[in-house]
Amino acid sequence: MLGELSPGQPLVELELATRFGCSQGTVREALLQLQDEGLVLRQGYRGTQVSDCTVDEAVELFRIRQSIECRGIVHVLSHPSRTLVADLKALLHDMTAAAERGDELELASIDREFHGRIFADAGLPALDPILRRCLIHNHRFKISRSMESRDLMQTAQRHLPIVAAIEARDLGAASTALFHHIATIVDFGPNVFPDQLQ
Repeated sequence: MLGELSPGQPLVELELATRFGCSQGTVREALLQLQDEGLVLRQGYRGTQVSDCTVDEAVELFRIRQSIECRGIVHVLSHPSRTLVADLKALLHDMTAAAERGDELELASIDREFHGRIFADAGLPALDPILRRCLIHNHRFKISRSMESRDLMQTAQRHLPIVAAIEARDLGAASTALFHHIATIVDFGPNVFPDQLQ
């Protein structure tokens, strides 16, 4: 996620087990999860390597995410659960706390929970793993490509308009807030989101 391991770098189960003081079985399970998330490639006799993080792939994942979340919010606001707003506010509080500690990985993890919690109310569970993969790779691309330290508090607070719109049950505002939130995560230029709101 941080870009400390370069694409193609081999990941050897025995070495990882020794480094983290656990069994090879535990490492194997972790690598299988990372494979499911697209963060590593397991290629039989060639072993396991860190996957690449290309601009082309990142662009497509941002587009897929934008489509899933902005279409999903229509379903969410047609029948939101009673706990949705409270859950989102609690996650926003946790994001703020992670930002104050300077913990970018924790902030990104809670960020994914935040977006996953909204989408959970859409009632479209077959799309959950697709959205999760998009979120993971969006964060990986954003974090690993950052050339300077980012304002983590600003990252957390970017979620406030989304919560406000959902709390008001304002579909137009919620769709706009989500679209803008996703379209402005990374500056890919005008061709990625042709309908990008200014």
